[in-house]
Amino acid sequence: MIRVLVVEDDPVAADAHQMYVERVAGFTVAAVAHTRAEAVRVLERTPVDLLLLDLYLPDGHGLGLLRSLRAAGHGADVIAVTSARDLAVVREGVSLGVVQYVLKPFTYPTLRDRLVRYAEFRGAAGEASGQEEVDRALGALRVTGPAALPKGLSGPTLEAVTRVLREAAEGVTAAAAGERLGISRITARRYLEHLVTVGSAARRPHYGQVGRPELHYRWLAGGR
Repeated sequence: MIRVLVVEDDPVAADAHQMYVERVAGFTVAAVAHTRAEAVRVLERTPVDLLLLDLYLPDGHGLGLLRSLRAAGHGADVIAVTSARDLAVVREGVSLGVVQYVLKPFTYPTLRDRLVRYAEFRGAAGEASGQEEVDRALGALRVTGPAALPKGLSGPTLEAVTRVLREAAEGVTAAAAGERLGISRITARRYLEHLVTVGSAARRPHYGQVGRPELHYRWLAGGR
């Protein structure tokens, strides 16, 4: 089993990340930490193979934590789970052992793909027979293209709908999401239904006093 430390300051997101990781065969969550200091304490007493690391922590930057771990000789690999899009930060992270970046917000299939690729990379053992085998081992970490979306759906709009849904603690209707984003109710519903299909959201009918029930969509912290 690949032992994972989830480092995330948002408790709801931390719970979601833990559930996501534990849905992937071959992975187990060794611990969850909400601050840099807590992560250090966990690592002092708990064997960990992989950090699922948020870069913006309340008591310091995630890369600062990673620098201190490397100075102490800790060799755990890192998947950065973050909203940081600064490519200078990405380059520094790579130099410190970040093997994958997952940009927030994301759905379970996105993280699952990164974890499966990491497991394949980690599982390569023995002596390579030549350049092709070395390239194949390193290539396991590379994402060859964006995850396929149903025809007519776009990544940026899906990200925006996901953000609205996650921010709506009591759930949201397609009409409300569409109004918030400046898109039609029908368009918003297509994206919300996609999130239901991949297991990241749930829907339920809301019965008013008259007329047909209205569907309310809610983000699932532990959804697929």
